[in-house]
Amino acid sequence: MPNAVVTGASSGIGAATARALAQAGFHVFCVARRTERIEALAGEIGGTAITCDVTDEAQVAALAEAVGPTLDLLLNNAGGAVGTDHVAVSNADDWRRMYEVNVIGTLLVTRALLPALVASGAGTLINLGSTAGHITYEGGGGYTAAKHGVTAMTETLRLELNGQPVRVTEIAPGMVRTDEFSLNRFGGDQAKADAIYAGVREPLVAEDIADAIVWVATRPQHVNVDLMVLKPIAQAAAHKVHRE
Repeated sequence: MPNAVVTGASSGIGAATARALAQAGFHVFCVARRTERIEALAGEIGGTAITCDVTDEAQVAALAEAVGPTLDLLLNNAGGAVGTDHVAVSNADDWRRMYEVNVIGTLLVTRALLPALVASGAGTLINLGSTAGHITYEGGGGYTAAKHGVTAMTETLRLELNGQPVRVTEIAPGMVRTDEFSLNRFGGDQAKADAIYAGVREPLVAEDIADAIVWVATRPQHVNVDLMVLKPIAQAAAHKVHRE
């Protein structure tokens, strides 16, 4: 049975992808900080729960030890946004938090698990980016900077791993409605979180992204999907969303 690591598996896209990968025949290591959530998920799908803060090198080393010598699929999904302040008045600590989890966390997990991906002889590395890694928008300076970092890292890895048996993909979603992403961004303000999706008939949901990830992971090994951008039909661009 092929094995997969999914970081940020306690909710949203990570949890949906863990379920979808299990259904596709993977043994899934469900990785996140919230132990109760990932233990429940692992019990549901027959996976393995590993409590880990991806920004902590010691915990990431323990994750690699638990996974073992070979790994077929790594999904670096842990990430997130904090705030919507304009650059001129933004909080540097918010920027640091976003950079630490989105970029440094992805770096640490990738670095720790890359030998196992190579050792599998047919590894797949998928980084969960964002349309924010390819555009900019007002109020998104810190988040777009972090996600541009993820995009640059992904493209660099593809160059550096050329000749190795590891595929490298970025999945870049646009507007996805999950339980926590916008709520966390707005510090728990439900009204502000709901306003993001107001009038949008069908924003993407976590299962849409999970479906795309499984499709990428199950292509023939010689097929590398460099970048997949997914947006709801209502979202023509970051600044142009049809609302009813």
